[in-house]
Amino acid sequence: MRTISLLTVICLISGMLSCQKKKEDVPEAVKVSFQKKYPGEDDPDWEKDDHGYWESHFKKKGEKYRADFKADGTWVETENDIKKQNLPDAIKKVIREKYSKLEITEVEHVLNAKKGEFYDVEFKQKGKNKDIMFRKDGTEMNE
Repeated sequence: MRTISLLTVICLISGMLSCQKKKEDVPEAVKVSFQKKYPGEDDPDWEKDDHGYWESHFKKKGEKYRADFKADGTWVETENDIKKQNLPDAIKKVIREKYSKLEITEVEHVLNAKKGEFYDVEFKQKGKNKDIMFRKDGTEMNE
């Protein structure tokens, strides 16, 4: 019985350790691309997301960032949380005019390789929250 318990514990610990992504698991191309994009950021936390991208989590000037890369090192996007009062005035105006009854739950500033720069504003609503992407000038983007 003691042997079975010990084996069970060893299997559980091994399983948990194998699920963790270590810095060494990150492809070299991803690490090189990250360093080129963010020189001096030498200790990001890495994990693989549901899309198969490598996510780096790091701080820059005290702010939290997340940057995504494909396994070949191609940069996908970088985003960071911002306060709603830091949104561009044009976006604040559109929100006042069209979405004033909705509560903002999260605001992110995003730089995306394909879509460029935008702001992702998440509004609370029943069921799934509503995300709306805005250009700096207040224009809403289609996904």
